Amino acid sequence: MLQASRGTVKPVGNFNANADAETLYKAMKGLGTDEDAILQLLTARSNAQRQEIKASYKTLFGKDLIDDLKGELGGKFETLIVGLMSPPIAYDVTSLRNAIKGAGTDEKVLVEILASRTPQQVKDIIAAYRQEYDDDLEEDICGDTSGHFKRLLVILLQANRQTGIQQGNIESDAQALFKAGEEKFGTDEQSFVTILGNRSAEHLRKVFDAYMKLSGYQMEETIQRETSGNLRDLLLAVVKCARSVPAYFAETLYYAMKGAGTDDNTLIRVMVSRSEVDMLDIRAEFRKMFASSLHSKIKGDTSGDYRKALLLLCGGDDA
Repeated sequence: MLQASRGTVKPVGNFNANADAETLYKAMKGLGTDEDAILQLLTARSNAQRQEIKASYKTLFGKDLIDDLKGELGGKFETLIVGLMSPPIAYDVTSLRNAIKGAGTDEKVLVEILASRTPQQVKDIIAAYRQEYDDDLEEDICGDTSGHFKRLLVILLQANRQTGIQQGNIESDAQALFKAGEEKFGTDEQSFVTILGNRSAEHLRKVFDAYMKLSGYQMEETIQRETSGNLRDLLLAVVKCARSVPAYFAETLYYAMKGAGTDDNTLIRVMVSRSEVDMLDIRAEFRKMFASSLHSKIKGDTSGDYRKALLLLCGGDDA
């Protein structure tokens, strides 16, 4: 994994799964719970190490660590800690399942995961989803969505994005997008869906530059104007991820905490799923885009053990 070093959470040296399992057991035994011991330990271990601790816990005590954590913790803090204990693919699978099978569809989750994960991750998610629920993720998503929003999700689920730059197609792709949007009355959504869903990120960045020269607009401005609803959200996410996945997540975190109230589900999902991938880059982008540090935003928007754990996942303060 080339990316691994851009995370804030790293494997700990001299790792001892049994000792960690003991620490957690003691933190939950008897009256009261030592939340601080739990969060300090789990945020300082990699996901793979947490899986080993989970196995040791069962071997030593004959109990399921996740069940014990759920029994002892509560609220957002519990959701965060249980999220940290899930293997990454399993975490995405559960998030998608809840987004589809909950009351109403949580399109935000479908957009975020399917726009930002690599083709290989998407393939792994589909396989794990089938194994876990004996259901077809594509069928479940199709049953819950419609129109060009559904079509683009299906394209992303094929996980067949081209690789590299098709030099010969940059101009024609930009032209096709221009013709499909700014140049015609009404919008030909299919061209947007096909091109943005199938070209590589490097190729799309070239197309966006060509498009800007051609039309005088950033791709995002055209999508804002020419499309609406869930399709617009998904197209924007795909474009932003093609430009920079960390910048996309920096913006996602910013809007999760902006204004009154906090979208805690999004905050937890992003902090858990990116902590070992690109949190350092997300922090740098956040600082650049919003003139404040991610650390200070989280600090001002959350409280208690939940805040402590989030700040440990965030790592440092880029004040």
